[in-house]
Amino acid sequence: MRFQPIKPKKVSTQIAEQIRASILNGEFSPGDKLPPERELAEMFGVSRPSVREALNILSSTGMVMSYQGGGTVVMSLVDPAIGHPLSELIRVEQERALDVIEVRKGMESWTAFYAAQRALPEDLRRLEDIVGGMHRNLDDFRPSEDLDANFHIVIARATHNIVWLHLMQSLFDVMKEFQQSVWRAVYLTIDDHHLLYSHHRRIFEAIRAKEAEEARAAMIEHLNFAEQRSSAYLAQHP
Repeated sequence: MRFQPIKPKKVSTQIAEQIRASILNGEFSPGDKLPPERELAEMFGVSRPSVREALNILSSTGMVMSYQGGGTVVMSLVDPAIGHPLSELIRVEQERALDVIEVRKGMESWTAFYAAQRALPEDLRRLEDIVGGMHRNLDDFRPSEDLDANFHIVIARATHNIVWLHLMQSLFDVMKEFQQSVWRAVYLTIDDHHLLYSHHRRIFEAIRAKEAEEARAAMIEHLNFAEQRSSAYLAQHP
């Protein structure tokens, strides 16, 4: 029998493997910045050149991208180039946004379902904080546009399926401009905001109660409503 000699791993390789595992575990979403090099060096107890080499390893695989003066950003596992023509298509033919919402209904009904089965206490705390923020915004009649988007991403994260998370983030990036227009044009009354809050509250409570089918149904109801309002927006802005 022949054994192969053991080769010790370089420090930079070990750092890259740990960061890669964190990304694949959903601890970082697409677009999130990694801690600065100095902070990472302190966390790992290594030199900054070792951290820099580790980031170069990850950059070469497309998992992160480093920007001069802008830090290191986690990239989507879904080819980001795919989103560019879709974003442009929605900008030119806004009705295509309804196609994306139709896809979201299929995807998000199941992310809600799996989140209800798999959400950990920290996932539930994040969702509760978001829903609480939406409720506080009702008092001052402030929009919860960013909280709304984050709510859906956190649900995808709570599935603990990295593919769901990256697909959802990519879709939200594609839809961001259109969704902002819809929020500003058709969610105009306090009743609208109360209704949106109640939808998100119902989804959260179903996930917290581990009622997977109820979570799925609540998400479909919410996205049907979003589809109706988006259609109304398109009718006003042909």
